[in-house]
Amino acid sequence: MNTDQKVYTSLTQKEKAISFLKLVASGNVHEAYQRYIGPNFFHHNPFFPGDREALMLAMEEDAANNPHKVLEVKIAIEEKEIVTIYSHVKQNPEDLGVAVVHIFRFQDEQIVELWDVGQSIPEDSLNENGMF
Repeated sequence: MNTDQKVYTSLTQKEKAISFLKLVASGNVHEAYQRYIGPNFFHHNPFFPGDREALMLAMEEDAANNPHKVLEVKIAIEEKEIVTIYSHVKQNPEDLGVAVVHIFRFQDEQIVELWDVGQSIPEDSLNENGMF
């Protein structure tokens, strides 16, 4: 086991999920998949086929189209094999962005299942508390 592998295995599931999202947002999709995604990974995003490769290709295309993406994690919760992350994702620094909830299921220290739900941030909101 090399030094990088030791570092990744010593991270909590929550730290792995956050690292995965940050790598993807910064355009390092392939690296994120190599480090954290299990071989039998599947997801529930309704806009893409449910397999590992389809989502990876979609993430790579999105990264190429949005090289200045910003991801700010607001809340991260870990319970048993589930990690939930609530974050603010902007395609570029000027974008109002989207509030996104990612739910990860881990097995054998790897991400094996993913759900994601997003809500666009409106320009005007009646709620004085805001989205975050």
